Amino acid sequence: MSKTRRNHAPQFKAKVALEALAGEKTIHEIAAKHQVHPNQVTQWRRQLIDQAASIFGKPTGTTPTSDREALLAKIGELTVQNDFFARGARQMTTAERLQRVERENPVVPIARQCAWLGVPRSSVYYQGKPVVSEDDLALMKRLDALHLQHPFLGSRRLRDRLERDGVFVNRKRIQRLMQVMGIKTLYPRRKTSAPGPGHRIYPYLLRGMTITRPNQVWCADVTYIPMARGFCYLVAIMDWATRAVLAWRLATTLEADSCVEALEEALELYGAPQIFNTDQGAQFTSEAFTDVLKAHTIDISMDGKGCWRDNVFVERLWRSVKYEEVYLKAYASIPEARASLAKYFHFYNHERPHQALDRRTPWEAYTTASWDLAA
Repeated sequence: MSKTRRNHAPQFKAKVALEALAGEKTIHEIAAKHQVHPNQVTQWRRQLIDQAASIFGKPTGTTPTSDREALLAKIGELTVQNDFFARGARQMTTAERLQRVERENPVVPIARQCAWLGVPRSSVYYQGKPVVSEDDLALMKRLDALHLQHPFLGSRRLRDRLERDGVFVNRKRIQRLMQVMGIKTLYPRRKTSAPGPGHRIYPYLLRGMTITRPNQVWCADVTYIPMARGFCYLVAIMDWATRAVLAWRLATTLEADSCVEALEEALELYGAPQIFNTDQGAQFTSEAFTDVLKAHTIDISMDGKGCWRDNVFVERLWRSVKYEEVYLKAYASIPEARASLAKYFHFYNHERPHQALDRRTPWEAYTTASWDLAA
């Protein structure tokens, strides 16, 4: 039997999506709690965000002139709908028909729904294995540490490195987990495909530029954060010249929402930079993100694909965050991670001097208008 995704009643989907949107638990924790696939949680969260605006724009219906006319109209409508549904169901794949089954429908039993749709009832109750197991989470922590130290190691060399440490892992498993974590091997690549619709790639504007003052260039990136159970993602907005972290967000998915929120907070608090530099991640090439930059007349710069040195300072920030904070702790929940990282970023900005900043802290350098990197 082929593996298929389960489906649930709209009320259940809304409950899970709202829990994911709250950001208090990881997608992995929510999926385990409700016994659903993690990808379903992410999909329902996305659907809730996309369709939220329609709730406030729905027009009110008109009252029928008589109950009899309304009943006849409803019967005719249902007849057409049932005929359309029967024809459409025959054209669907088995997976698509299974997604139509509402497991928590109080009126129509699952057996009758399966009969109408022509699918076996056993397929509805089948549960696939979760995307990320406990063993995967432990392996992801190892991969994250290795990638931070040696970002040029691909899946083959990571497999070889793990084998030297007595950990025997299939290369395809490493590739799958790297995709879940959102990390890629960093090396120069040839351009093999054009960006998709709405995901324009902008040129790198920092080559040969001397960056000496605050708000001349900002940069941003996203990194994987391991937890005691599950994982999340951290996005940070940083001032290039002073290394000051201007805004940051924790997120349970790699979507652009948290990146846009952090960007808008930084712009509201500190004004607009001349240039904003990121990598070519889908979060930063999305229109949701670039439209905010364009609205503030900010020049958009993007790293060359696989060229981590083009955004070197934010990569160094991740090294500091992980070795000085994340790897020393095992966050039990998203709120705990958020509170602990807030303390660390306060320490990083206000108490941790940088030799490159003439032993100033990032915040001292950012708030001192006369300070110049070239001095």
